[in-house]
Amino acid sequence: MKNIFILTLILVAGTTFSQVKLQGVVRDSVGSPLELANVIAINKETSGLEAYSVTGADGSFTLALTKNQTYNMQVSYIGMKTLEEELSTQNDGISKDYNLKADNSLETVELSYEMPVTVRGDTLIYNADSFKNGSERKLEDVLKNLPGVEINEDGQIEVEGKVVTKLMVNGKDFFDGDTKLASKNIPSNAVDKIQVLRNYSEVGQLSGVTNNQDNVAINIKLKEGKENFWFGNVTAGAGVAREDGLYIVQPKLFYYSPKFSLNFIGDLNNTGESSLTRRDIRSFGGGLRLPSRSSGTNINLGDNSLNFLTNQNNALEIKTQLGAANFSYSPNESLDITGFAILNSSRIRSRETSFVQYTDTDLGIPDETTEQTSSELSNQGLLKLSASYKPNFNNQVDYDVLARVSKDEQTQVQFSSVVGATKQVDEVSPFSINQNFNYYYTLNETNIFAFEAQYLIKDEDPFYNALLGNDPTNNDLEPEEQDAFDNTASALGLNQSFNNYNLGQDRRIKSNQLDAKLDYYNILNNKSNINITLGTILSQQRFNSNIFQFLEDGEFFNPTPTFNDGRATNDTEYNFSDLYVGVHYQFKAGIFTVTPGFSAHAYGNKNVQFGQEYNDNFFRILPDFETRIQLKKSESLTFNYNMQNQFTDVTRLAEGIVLNSFNDIQFGNPELQNALSHNLSLFYRSFNLFNYTNVFGRVAYSKNIDQIRGLTNFENVIRTSTFFNSNFADETFTAFGRVERGFGKVRASLNINLNYSKINQFIQGIRSVNEAFTQSYTPGIRTTFKEAPNVTLRYRLSVSDNDQGSTSTRFITNAPSVEFDAYIKKAFTFRTDFTYNRLSDEEGEINSFQTWNASLSYRKDKDARFEYELRATNILDIDSQIQNSANNISVFTSETFIQPRFVTLRLLYSI
Repeated sequence: MKNIFILTLILVAGTTFSQVKLQGVVRDSVGSPLELANVIAINKETSGLEAYSVTGADGSFTLALTKNQTYNMQVSYIGMKTLEEELSTQNDGISKDYNLKADNSLETVELSYEMPVTVRGDTLIYNADSFKNGSERKLEDVLKNLPGVEINEDGQIEVEGKVVTKLMVNGKDFFDGDTKLASKNIPSNAVDKIQVLRNYSEVGQLSGVTNNQDNVAINIKLKEGKENFWFGNVTAGAGVAREDGLYIVQPKLFYYSPKFSLNFIGDLNNTGESSLTRRDIRSFGGGLRLPSRSSGTNINLGDNSLNFLTNQNNALEIKTQLGAANFSYSPNESLDITGFAILNSSRIRSRETSFVQYTDTDLGIPDETTEQTSSELSNQGLLKLSASYKPNFNNQVDYDVLARVSKDEQTQVQFSSVVGATKQVDEVSPFSINQNFNYYYTLNETNIFAFEAQYLIKDEDPFYNALLGNDPTNNDLEPEEQDAFDNTASALGLNQSFNNYNLGQDRRIKSNQLDAKLDYYNILNNKSNINITLGTILSQQRFNSNIFQFLEDGEFFNPTPTFNDGRATNDTEYNFSDLYVGVHYQFKAGIFTVTPGFSAHAYGNKNVQFGQEYNDNFFRILPDFETRIQLKKSESLTFNYNMQNQFTDVTRLAEGIVLNSFNDIQFGNPELQNALSHNLSLFYRSFNLFNYTNVFGRVAYSKNIDQIRGLTNFENVIRTSTFFNSNFADETFTAFGRVERGFGKVRASLNINLNYSKINQFIQGIRSVNEAFTQSYTPGIRTTFKEAPNVTLRYRLSVSDNDQGSTSTRFITNAPSVEFDAYIKKAFTFRTDFTYNRLSDEEGEINSFQTWNASLSYRKDKDARFEYELRATNILDIDSQIQNSANNISVFTSETFIQPRFVTLRLLYSI
């Protein structure tokens, strides 16, 4: 690994020394500097664009040119005559200024080359071809080359530190704006322009009165000839592994016309590749946002879907079947109809061994070693239909309906050094229907109304079954001679006369929620406006559950616990209401935009269970404040403060016993109250096209008061918990930042993430404070050559410190990595990536592992229909990966077994 780094640095250094610097200033005819003027250098010998720059605020520019070459220079600015002249380089740097004259001609001046990046207000426009070197195949490959754009670890697109919320193709939503599905499937050769829309507003009427600074969207403009024709590609392949054969089929087809578009993405493979994972689909919101998102109220309806043990990227066997279709239809200029359907099926087999050490050795909780295998099946379906009607600028009506259904199963076989052998089965078949209605009306130039409403229906039915071994002859012996589960079984009221404990639980959670608000905006003048909001949240949840034991004769009975007043069932109804009014005033003063405001809430909570009714009605005012300082056109600083009320879901209120698993038992508290949080954040961003310097950073602090915490008691490794409002505040502090700058054909970056948390925990009746501090530093350097091979070097250093009272730990991860891609003789594309992970603690190295993947593809030329690819993953054929981590209860080391070496041969046909 060290040698690779040295060779790469020599390559970068050699390239740098072969260049000279051209710098200067662009001015107008009276000598005033011109900001955002375009400077292009075209190599006269190759006729290729070699370098470009956009002038800074002082009109300055810098270009890195090759020594002893001749260039055609083009300098342009809107409203000025384009200047063209010849320039020759030698061995020394050149300083040269340019003066542009006003252009009163109506004739359009055509440049030989388009600028790679142009700025139009809040929109950045990237010319995709300027950032391609021939090795790109997907939109994601192009996006990685754009300055200021990054693909994060979750596959989301980030621009200047902000996650892109919507992605469109030719102005039409792609699967309701899902960025991951688009970036991994749209072919790169279809992309002409990438438009980054900062301060994006989906409703034009509200763009001037709402805060959209955190909203970033991307619109992909297709190349000419892609409209009114099908395009895309179909991949088919086969391969070998240690035991089984491999297969992959991935059709990706797209059709766009001015009135109609249709996209289809299919995926059938057992190689572990996935366009969308189970987690992606579960979090797929369909573009719907809660009307109350900025009201200060946060109510959690809970998520009782299956919590799979396995990360889909780390498993022994993964089989995926995906079919996704998206359409849009515009019968006229006023009406848009869109929709999508997604069907996904996955089969996963995993294996993992773990060592768990609990927080405080003085509490008598034993260390535990486990080995588990699991089989996971998931079938998911999503369907969405939307309509948007805009008869004129003053009126807009939107309606959406999103339906979601799934059928998930998980079987886990585990051997514990404490409990022994167990088998657990989880099943759930939830569904939900979410409807959204919006109406926006502009009365006149100073008065705007906006109504938003959303209604959710959700039904979840988790089933749990656990089978544990039992020796009925030792039930009356001393505790240390009994089975580990015996004491818990006795407390649950189970029959202990059989050779096993076969217990189960049915649960049913039905949720309904209406979230609606009416906004009135009054534009006082061109620098200020006032916003008045009237809104409500109404929700109802019904929760039923019961615990039962399967007997060996096929019968079953309902046990009566010896604790929690014998309550083993639940029949709980929970009603929540929030009626609120909000007032916000926004004004601009020089470089400052200030928005103070507050919302006044009348809350009502009622839950009914076991013949008793519990009520909590109160009134609260929640202030918020934001100020934005626009230091320059592309540089700003934003401060935000808000207070939030957080409400729990029905499962923490229900008094009956709930089995999260055989070793995680809970019962609720019907008198739980809300938690209150104070949240502060400061965000800085700067993007300089002059030298492609991109800087952003965010710090945030949160203090939670009356936080809902667990009171946990352990019987060996089996925990029983209930909940209460803690008098001790929990705190979190986070900071992240990124600095990126271009130096000619080299781009350097540094990512920093810091996370500190202080959490109060209560175990065995003893309070302790858990403090965790995680640091992550990732410097990187990459080349951006158009012809030569490109290399990316990164080094990730992660340090995790945990202080859990009497126990403290430190885990350190060092992970250098290298990525290499080359477009050879305009026919072969070679790619490879290598990562070395070294895990250590304060005493030294714990473990290390390496991952290496590579691919070689061939196509006759860039316009060829057929492409052949040989791909290998996990070339070193490592068996497992090691991970060290800690939470507020335990510290654990886990070894996850992964897929072996895969080698596949693929054929790709482009349409």
